Amino acid sequence: MIFYSTKTSSHKAKLEEAIFRSLPPDNGLYMPEHIPSLSQAFLDDIQNKTFKEIAIEVTHTLLSDDLTRQEVVEIIDLAYDFEAPTQRISEDVYVLELFHGPSMAFKDFGARFMAALMSYFLKRNNKELNILVATSGDTGGAVAQGFFDVPGISVTILYPSGKVSDIQEKQLTTLGHNVQALEVDGTFDDCQKLVKEAFLDQELNERFNLASANSINIARLIPQSFYYFAAYAQLKQLGKPIVFAVPSGNFGNLSAGLLAFRMGLPAAHFVAATNKNNAVPRYLESGTYNPLPSIETISNAMDVGNPSNFVRLTRFFQEDLNLIREKVSGYYFDDSQTRDAMRELNDALEYIACPHTAVAYLGLEAYRKESNSDFVGVFLSTAHPAKFIDLVEQTLGKSIEVPERLQKLLSLPKTATKLSSDFISFKDLLISTLSKK
Repeated sequence: MIFYSTKTSSHKAKLEEAIFRSLPPDNGLYMPEHIPSLSQAFLDDIQNKTFKEIAIEVTHTLLSDDLTRQEVVEIIDLAYDFEAPTQRISEDVYVLELFHGPSMAFKDFGARFMAALMSYFLKRNNKELNILVATSGDTGGAVAQGFFDVPGISVTILYPSGKVSDIQEKQLTTLGHNVQALEVDGTFDDCQKLVKEAFLDQELNERFNLASANSINIARLIPQSFYYFAAYAQLKQLGKPIVFAVPSGNFGNLSAGLLAFRMGLPAAHFVAATNKNNAVPRYLESGTYNPLPSIETISNAMDVGNPSNFVRLTRFFQEDLNLIREKVSGYYFDDSQTRDAMRELNDALEYIACPHTAVAYLGLEAYRKESNSDFVGVFLSTAHPAKFIDLVEQTLGKSIEVPERLQKLLSLPKTATKLSSDFISFKDLLISTLSKK
């Protein structure tokens, strides 16, 4: 598959270059030059397919120029030993649970696939790699778990100090070995800016083989499309249009849904649900994209003021605002509304949700009232509620069960290097630490 830069369409790259370079040299994002469609025969029989079978077919359809079907099978088998189940919440309302992977967050789908794919290329070419990743919460834990002890790969994770939950922080600061954590005095936007500057720094790129595991990397986007197809497969027999409500921060998750749609997913509509960091809902309302500094909320993984994947969202529709509005609606909610939704899901529907999941539920209900149409609504649950245990228990007024794998983390010592949001300091630290590897 050939990818082009969203800033300079004449800049092209094949799969291996795109995933290891992460960002084109002009600081755009890689997009597929052509998006192939899944066969109608596959979609007609998708309800009889397993998650792995769906993932294999989607991957091979996209990347058949780069990987044989057997190579795809091996990558998928290595990446996934978990599923993406749907649960019925009420009439015509389902939740898609994306927290059954090792870090108990949806980012596992992208991180595990990326680790397997990168490992395949590194072994083939006998290379080593240094991954840089910024996280607002769950990405760091998923990347840390996905790439932990993968031969030939070291990982540096940047996270905003005091703006991730205790369990999220422990997931990315307790592994050691090939994973180092940097605690940045700033916001997620500051962390993301540091990572982007590193990829554009000539000296760093000449000395070290750098790559990103953020959703800016196209290898994160592709596997996140799998679970949209898996949800459709589970709900197809209901015979109604399906609307997906997506909790949105950096907009990689929604972009993956749109990739699935372009490949043939019969999705009736998508809902972009955000917290007060609402650049995209405001764009859908006004037609003007005006990002603002990020605002701290209780749904911290979505505290992104200037979503990197916004440009991908628009490119899926040739930057035509009317086409975007036909397929995507945007809504945003404050912390009070989020807490109320968490209580409603628990009290009335007997479902315990993390704050990000509650925002998605709010978005789905807002769209249902506005559209006044008959459909099956699927809201995405992006993290296990125990990852935000203090907030969830305080909001619901009761204790919740903590899975054993998360409980063990709380007793482990944190190891992180504190860092300012100054790029020179970050660059000096990278040179010092990566030179020793």
